[in-house]
Formats: sequence, C-alpha cells, structure tokens
Amino acid sequence: MNTEKQLVKDFWNEASCGEELYMKGDELRKQYENQLKIRYELEPFIPPFAQFDEQKGKKVLEIGVGLGADHQRFAEAGAILSGCDLTERAIENTGKRFELFGLKSDLRVADAENLPYADGEFDTVYSWGVIHHSPNTPKAVAEIHRILKPGGTSKIMIYHKNAMVGYMLWARYGLMKFKPFTSLETIYSKYLESPGTKAYTVEEAEKMFSQFSKVNVDTVLTHGDLLSSQAGQRHEGKLLDIARKIYPRGIIRRFFPKSGLFMLISVTK
Repeated sequence: MNTEKQLVKDFWNEASCGEELYMKGDELRKQYENQLKIRYELEPFIPPFAQFDEQKGKKVLEIGVGLGADHQRFAEAGAILSGCDLTERAIENTGKRFELFGLKSDLRVADAENLPYADGEFDTVYSWGVIHHSPNTPKAVAEIHRILKPGGTSKIMIYHKNAMVGYMLWARYGLMKFKPFTSLETIYSKYLESPGTKAYTVEEAEKMFSQFSKVNVDTVLTHGDLLSSQAGQRHEGKLLDIARKIYPRGIIRRFFPKSGLFMLISVTK
C-alpha cells in the first residue's frame, strides 16, 4: 500500500465517520440504533437516494461501510449483500452491528481501487462519501463500472468543490491566515477530513463517470453547509460558535441551493 493510501487508512482506522459523535453512552445495540436515527435526521436525502427498499433480491455491494447504518438498511430490505472498507475498524464495527441485529453480509477489508469481485457481479453498487478519499478516484470509478452487471445501477456520493463548506474552510485557513490564493483543492486536501480528500465540480464528475450509459448528477445543501449541527468538531472554537449563531441559513437556502457539499451521482452501466 502506498504512503498516501496508508495515511487515509490510518485516519479512518482511528474512528469511522461519525463514531466519535454518536457511538457513546448506552449499550452497543442502542448506540447503533441512535447512530442510525441521527444519521437520517441530519441527512434525510440518503434513503430516497439509496432506494434501500428497491434492493430486495438484488446483489448489492457497498463500498465503504463505515459504521454500517446504510448497510443495515440494505440488509433489512432483503438485498443479497456484500460490503467492503479500506479499514479493519469499519469491518469490525459493521460486523458487530450485523451480529447484534441478526443480519448477514459478506464483509471484507478491500481497496476501492482494486476490488476483489468478478466482472459484472453486482446489480447495484452504493458508496456514500468514500471514493473521494481514495488517491486515485477515477480508478475506483472504473472498478465500479467493471463489477456492475450490464444495466446495473450505482449510487455514489462524492464531495462538491463549489460548496459552502469549502468556502468557509477557505475563509478560515486561507483568507484569515493571509493566504488568499490557497486553492480549494488544497483546502479540501488538508483541512476537511483524511489527507488528500478531493472535491469535484459537476462537470468534472460527469466526465469522470462518462463511461456509464446514463449519468445524473445533483448537489444538496448539508448540515455542514448550513452550520446546523455539531459536525466540524475538527474546527471547533469561538469563531465557529459565533458563526453558527449569525449564519444566514435562509439566504443560503434561497439563493445558493446548489452550493452543497454532497454531490449525488446516479449512473447506469
């Protein structure tokens, strides 16, 4: 594993996404239930995008299972389910979750750029906020295309470059540090999540997924773009506390509805 990818793995092996916020307090099953509830309260657009209930009897792969909330929904819907993640921690978390809830999945530690599955194996491939962390995101996209059956569909979320989150991070780590020419690429890579995190314009995403027969791209405002949650703990401080109180959420929703961090990509092979 190259150094760049190892840094990504080490970052997410410290804690799966959301683990430090939602996995505490009650006994383990209750923690998982609480995490699932909060996840969909914060990101209510996930279920209609993922279409969990339409996956019964289909062979489904999730790339990047994290804490396993979405994976649980696929299993409960009756999918013939597989899941992979770069980190042992995520596979362990999801394995514990599935044991507690009596669910089944073929879970593996695997690299999105080199998936251990056969050509045309899956009806559906799903990945939420994962492959933009991979050093070679286009290679991960090519792997998704390879393992999908002809006519199969994939639902992918990657980060949108022209997002309010990016502009706020630029203001803090570029403008306020007297480095106004710092690029958004650098901002996302150094200050959002794991080292090397990337974000794309809609046009860049459409080009990256152009090998698919159908491509639909949309963007949504998130709780991060609207400063409406405690997400962003990496950047906590008095400045962020003040920003949460005075942030013009109504203006953002009305005039900048497409300036969200999450880019929702639906494709058909």
